[in-house]
Amino acid sequence: MHTRHADIPAYVTKDGSVIRELMHPDHHPVRSQSLAEATVPPGTETYPHVHRITEELYHVTAGSGRMTLGAETFPVAAGDTVLIPPGTPHRIANTGTVPLTILCCCSPAYAHEDTELV
Repeated sequence: MHTRHADIPAYVTKDGSVIRELMHPDHHPVRSQSLAEATVPPGTETYPHVHRITEELYHVTAGSGRMTLGAETFPVAAGDTVLIPPGTPHRIANTGTVPLTILCCCSPAYAHEDTELV
């Protein structure tokens, strides 16, 4: 299976980020995970949210920001990877001047129903 970034439409997800589902079981033959690219524009942040079932990995590919993970807040930049365990409230803010771009790997695959704003 092969996808092209340019062929995948972007949409705004429940947390407020712009998402491209690079691989997702709803559209591709992948079974138990999903991979998406999230973009957070400069000066904005996602809504605080939690996933009760899904474990996420955020890998920052461009830009810089501030990650809030539970009670902890820390800076992130290109090359950083963050583990978000199920049930952990989180959000990410773009503190830079260019779009903050993140690869998001979810297992099981991302589902709107598993996203709860807090």
